[in-house]
Amino acid sequence: MSDVTAIQNLVKKHAVLKQEIAKVIVGQEKVIEQILLSIYTGGHSLLIGVPGLAKTLMVNTIAQTLGLDFKRIQFTPDLMPSDILGSEVLDQNRNFKFIKGPIFANIILADEINRTPPKTQAALLEAMQERAVTIAGQQYKLALPYFVLATQNPIEQEGTYPLPEAQLDRFMFAIELKYPSITEEMQVVKATTSDDTFQVEALFNAAAILEVQHLVRRVPVPENVLEYAVKLVSSTRPGIPSNSDYIKQYVDWGAGPRASQNLILGAKAHAAINGKFSPDIEDVKAIAFGILRHRIIKNYKAEAEGISEEDIIEKLL
Repeated sequence: MSDVTAIQNLVKKHAVLKQEIAKVIVGQEKVIEQILLSIYTGGHSLLIGVPGLAKTLMVNTIAQTLGLDFKRIQFTPDLMPSDILGSEVLDQNRNFKFIKGPIFANIILADEINRTPPKTQAALLEAMQERAVTIAGQQYKLALPYFVLATQNPIEQEGTYPLPEAQLDRFMFAIELKYPSITEEMQVVKATTSDDTFQVEALFNAAAILEVQHLVRRVPVPENVLEYAVKLVSSTRPGIPSNSDYIKQYVDWGAGPRASQNLILGAKAHAAINGKFSPDIEDVKAIAFGILRHRIIKNYKAEAEGISEEDIIEKLL
């Protein structure tokens, strides 16, 4: 099958997939689209939102429609690396046997990742980066596709361990979950307080998703789009003399090269699901907020003047 046909098929399947998810999840189209783009490109995502916005239900529904297995890990201050990776136990014959932890699934929802100590965060991040875990010197490969969706609660920051910048950089998207509109909330309340249950169908499987990931990487990128993405990322760095005074005034650290890679990968996927055979500058702009939001470190002046990361990205675009 040619790539042109494959992209046309992806457009159709993606549309049906969104309809299937909408049976269970009301609204949140932007959020769902970014999660799917992240899966199509083999990245990971960070979900930022207050409790009670159906994050677990959303991820579980997406996993079902993609035909992937799903595990949720609730991160707590006393969680140890072995609790998520698994551990070796002695069996009846006095041999060590490895019991797999919940990290062995295609889609992991790491709930409230900032509640757990750095040691446990690091264990998850090794799995994200290497797609493998090491227990007692033995390496175990994780099944592909492998996708981590971590959530952070922005309200309570008491007794939390914020993710360091280098670890935040491993997440392709940082997605903000907003409250639903009045109409959407009415639909949610209606659906969740009745006796109806909705079944979703699996439209993909693991092999089909890996095929999509390879297809996205094969999408060609014009030179001007590549240049636009790299210049956009470079313009977030206050240390570059030619950059605007606005950035030097409000930003401590800008985005690194990983942001440029993710912008291009994300733009390729965004173009593909919209039936385009090559991304343009609009595709880069469409995903720029999700990719740059967690990679721009504001300074004290920006905090004091109430300037958000979104304001800074808006200004650059």
